[in-house]
Amino acid sequence: MIVKHLASVVGTAADVDTAGWTSRRLLYKQDGMGYSVNDTIIKPGAELEMQYRNHLETVYCIEGEGEITDLATGETHGIRPGTLYALNLHDHHVLRANRGVAMRMVCVFNPPLTGREVHDSTGAYALSE
Repeated sequence: MIVKHLASVVGTAADVDTAGWTSRRLLYKQDGMGYSVNDTIIKPGAELEMQYRNHLETVYCIEGEGEITDLATGETHGIRPGTLYALNLHDHHVLRANRGVAMRMVCVFNPPLTGREVHDSTGAYALSE
């Protein structure tokens, strides 16, 4: 059984901070579950263009508000607590925390992250060996 608390991750190597987001990696590849789980803060005003070419991601919003735009269709969806979105087609998208507050998201990745990833120039995470 794996039991972790967010407080035990904050400030460690599993707490990855960038200009647009902070991601606390709660479960990752080394845990052997076949997926990873992150508690991620999208910082107020962030506008993040991403496309996870090597991963599928499901995101559940638990705090804050913003929006996501599917760049293939131009369709924009509002995000607020209780909203879930799944990038099931490696969707190229823009995520915005544009309501003046941070968004707190629970993010699940398959295959799992190793724990220290940051987005590359295409907005993706590299696939670990």
